[in-house]
Amino acid sequence: QLQIVESGGGTVQPGGSLKLSCTGSGTPLSYYAIGWFRQAPGKEREGVSCIHSTLDRSTYYSDSVKGRFTISRDDSENAVYLQMDSLKPEGTGLYYCATAVCYGYQPPRPRRDFDSWGQGAQVTVSS
Repeated sequence: QLQIVESGGGTVQPGGSLKLSCTGSGTPLSYYAIGWFRQAPGKEREGVSCIHSTLDRSTYYSDSVKGRFTISRDDSENAVYLQMDSLKPEGTGLYYCATAVCYGYQPPRPRRDFDSWGQGAQVTVSS
C-alpha cells in the first residue's frame, strides 16, 4: 500500500524560497499523477499544482502560484517536488501531496481511492 511523506517545510520571509518533497513507499509514485494541496489556517484544502504520470509530465498550477512554483518528479527517487519561489504570506499553510486526478485546466483533486494522507509540510511565510 502506498505511503506518502511530505518534507521540506519551514518558515521564510516573503520573497523567500522553499522546496517541498513528496516521497513514496510501497507503490511507485510513477504509476500516478501527483498533486500538491494546501490547507491554509481556517480554510479548506485546495489543489495548487499537479503533474501527470505520462511521459509528457504535463502540469497544472493554480493562478495563485503560477510563475512562482515549479512541480517536478524524479521517478528514480520515487519523489515529487514543489519548488516554491517568491513566497507570499498567503502561501502559509500545511502542504500535502496525494495521488490525484490531474488535468491541465482545473485544480487537481485527490483520487477517490487515496487514503494515505501524510502529516503534511508546514510552510509559514512571515516577516
